Amino acid sequence: MNRFIPMIAAALIALGGGAYFMSQNSGTVPGVSLAMAEDAAVEPVKDMVMGDENAPVTVIEYASYTCPHCANWHENIFDKLKADYIDTGKVKFIHREVFFDRFGLWAGMIARCGGDMRYFGLNDMIYSTQKEWIGEGDPTLILENLRKIGRKAGMSNEEMDSCMGDEKFAQSLVAAYQTNAAADEINSTPSFIIGGEKFSNMSYKDFAAAIDAKLAQ
Repeated sequence: MNRFIPMIAAALIALGGGAYFMSQNSGTVPGVSLAMAEDAAVEPVKDMVMGDENAPVTVIEYASYTCPHCANWHENIFDKLKADYIDTGKVKFIHREVFFDRFGLWAGMIARCGGDMRYFGLNDMIYSTQKEWIGEGDPTLILENLRKIGRKAGMSNEEMDSCMGDEKFAQSLVAAYQTNAAADEINSTPSFIIGGEKFSNMSYKDFAAAIDAKLAQ
């Protein structure tokens, strides 16, 4: 598995080499250099969308797979949001990855390697087992733990080998993060854009109130 690490070295250098582990992650986006992603030849990855494309309110979540606050939001709030607003056609939901470190980038690659149909299921698996797959922060074990999650979602080793070894894919993930986070002035995770307005982490009651206010406009 170590052979994948050099193949995405450019992306890891751009992200500062992964200076943060989960135990150190306060939820603040570090000031990293993303010069690699500024190359005009790098095409940002597409948004991953759940819900009715024509829903009256769009909710965008900016989250890091290694951010404990993000994992907590997905464990305690996302299912309620899905049941009350996404499944009922009121909200179009977009999940956008923020990369604090190489581990978050690897997780993002695994989530997207499964394709559109498996992306949100893999999201749930990655967030719900965050402490387990990060462990003590050993890169080799983290990579294998993420591959185990991929196998549980039905991906073959060959599929993951090809996907995780794609440097352009890693660059596209970083480019999307750079472009979107800069446009929306994101400086912490989780952060949300609800109907065009930025919000920080909050309770489900407040989250629902913010959506309801947009629906009433």
